[in-house]
Amino acid sequence: MKVSDILRVKNGDKGLTLFTITPEHLLADAMQLMVDNDIGSLVVMSHGKVVGMLTFREVISTIAKNGGVVGSITVWKAMDDGPLMCTPETELDEVRRMMLARHARYMPVIDKQMLMGVISFYDVAKTVVDSQNFENQMLKAYIRDWPAGESESEKSDSL
Repeated sequence: MKVSDILRVKNGDKGLTLFTITPEHLLADAMQLMVDNDIGSLVVMSHGKVVGMLTFREVISTIAKNGGVVGSITVWKAMDDGPLMCTPETELDEVRRMMLARHARYMPVIDKQMLMGVISFYDVAKTVVDSQNFENQMLKAYIRDWPAGESESEKSDSL
């Protein structure tokens, strides 16, 4: 399974809404955008390119370092300027490995320097669970439709 499969299911018929911000914006504005849209991350864009990610982790860390004050801090000061990124063709197993290794909860999907979407650890986990459920259903259907006349021991021997 590939990242493109996750994006297709995630976006469905509702279309894709990507939330971005520039490094020059105030962190307070970014926080408000995240709250208003009930999102956990913003892709930081400059001149049409992804230059970073801002997640609630960076926001909280920055606030803690500044004694609970946001003040005039910009997104540039708070963002992760080396975010993990993938392409639509990246295999799901690779994405899981990368996200686990870096404790990343969000990953921009880039195709030829164009932002295609953002996948979350939740999206990846949901896809894995859905895939496993489908496989389980297929196996149960296969077992349930076993040809008549075979004994239980013959079924076990051939599995």
